[in-house]
Amino acid sequence: MSIPGTDSADIVWRICHALRATVRRSETLAPPRPRRLVRSRGACPWAIVAGALVLVSVWTTLPAPASAQEVGPAPTEQPSPTPPLQVPTEPPAASPVSSSLDVEELTATIERARQEWQVPGLAVAVVHRGQPILVQGFGTRQVGRTEEVDAQTLFAIASNSKAFTAALLAMLVADGKLDWDDRVRQHLPWFEMHDQYAAADMRVRDLLCHRSGLGTFSGDLVWWGTDYPPREVLRRTAQLKPAHPFRAKYGYSNLMFLAAGEVVVAASGRAWSEMLRDRILQPLGMDRTIASVRDLPSRGNYATPHKTLLDRSVPLPWMNWDNMAAAGGIISSAQDMSRWVDMLLRGGTTADGQTVLAAEQLQTLWQAHTPIDVSDRDRDARPPVHFRAYGLGWALSDYCGRKIIRHGGGYDGMYSQVTLVPEEELGIVVLTNSMTSISPAITDWIIDRALGRSPRGWEESLRRFRESRERFEKRIAQTIAPAAANTHPSRELDAYAGRYRCSMYGDATVSVEDGHLVLRLLPNPLLVADLEHQHFDTFTLRWRNELAWFGAGAIQFIPDVRGDFHRLYLDVPNDDMWFYELDLRRAE
Repeated sequence: MSIPGTDSADIVWRICHALRATVRRSETLAPPRPRRLVRSRGACPWAIVAGALVLVSVWTTLPAPASAQEVGPAPTEQPSPTPPLQVPTEPPAASPVSSSLDVEELTATIERARQEWQVPGLAVAVVHRGQPILVQGFGTRQVGRTEEVDAQTLFAIASNSKAFTAALLAMLVADGKLDWDDRVRQHLPWFEMHDQYAAADMRVRDLLCHRSGLGTFSGDLVWWGTDYPPREVLRRTAQLKPAHPFRAKYGYSNLMFLAAGEVVVAASGRAWSEMLRDRILQPLGMDRTIASVRDLPSRGNYATPHKTLLDRSVPLPWMNWDNMAAAGGIISSAQDMSRWVDMLLRGGTTADGQTVLAAEQLQTLWQAHTPIDVSDRDRDARPPVHFRAYGLGWALSDYCGRKIIRHGGGYDGMYSQVTLVPEEELGIVVLTNSMTSISPAITDWIIDRALGRSPRGWEESLRRFRESRERFEKRIAQTIAPAAANTHPSRELDAYAGRYRCSMYGDATVSVEDGHLVLRLLPNPLLVADLEHQHFDTFTLRWRNELAWFGAGAIQFIPDVRGDFHRLYLDVPNDDMWFYELDLRRAE
């Protein structure tokens, strides 16, 4: 045998020979491995095998190298000339975006879900592999009316705004205006909390991942429906006692995102709404998106919020959330939101290559910062959920080996959800004018379809939602049921009347009007209730206005040792606004 030559065919032959041996050894020694659902991003032995097979197929088409022939002179004929590289004059036809996402099936399924959930209207955007597969409205803007929802109809996206505020801070980090680990007091010297250590050591990233120590939704009554600006809200809620040690446990806090919005203002020298417009909305062409309900009339084509009851949907007026815009005040459309998720799925760039958000910063937003407990139901699900966490402005979990990045939004009469599955280049937006769980139900169905799985039905989710509404109604009924029959107030009605003050929230008044008591929580003009005697010195609250988060409740007048009423305790069953945090005492 002669010594192998050094021509290209011989080199390929050498590589293939070595890889063939590798393949044989791997087949002999390596046990079979189970198929994984996650596409590996690292080196894989089977990738080597696949490469070997490709090279082997190439090798079989090549002439044998000189090293593999008997000793003798090399052939004298000239090799055939290599054909020139064929450069296509037109781009190849685009492959189907996804064989598992059928637009007709999607639209039919979404409309069927809308009807079964009794949702007046909704809009859905699905972006897959760089293409908007579906951007469409369903139903009507208001129950009982004919104006249809379309891709441009505006909805409140509520807490999905948090991702925008996190993105603005990430941009300022990239600009060198601040660092994720800056203490908040470097930018907001006035920042205070009841926990002095937390106030002193709170970092910028801490504001965005719900580990401040405050309980979930703590202090939300202070901003909801009031005209307190963000800084005043934060000043007042600084007296809230923590529910957990600082950085020890997850506790969803809108207040910390108000502070994050103030950091944006301090670090940039510009209003939060201006930064939103110039750094995100305009570059992405999100022309209909706004950050104030005051701009709705000029935009037109906006949905009406609805309170969802067991048997009907009740239209509600739009609530002004301007003072908590950084935490939940953005109003947008399916069309605009499709551009937002498309940019995120492209790693922070637009389709034409313009960088809006640095990829490095985007990955910081999507890293787990605060663990969240996984429920027994999620652990027992098939497939099970293995982890939950909160990043910076985003909730994180897993499904079928994919990382799920999502957030929900809850506004008075409008629920929404935004979900990203980066490994599948999939983004889903569901905006509704109802207070139901239809958004995650539709989202999960679409994810299953995109993964080629049999879709999860929403029947179980719908059943749980209806049961939760029934439990809620029972809570209210139990709260306002008399504990004893045939009792009377211990004093004349005038003895209950007066002004009561909560240093955190503000003043409340109780007055006698038309022979009965009336409660007014002055910071929020919507919170006016007529009081009906329930038992002893407890009265039932009947709100004069239809309110999204709660219904009737109870108020107890607490006497001092002399029998004079000096405190109020409000028991209003709900899952969002904590009336028990109000320490209302008779003002001197």
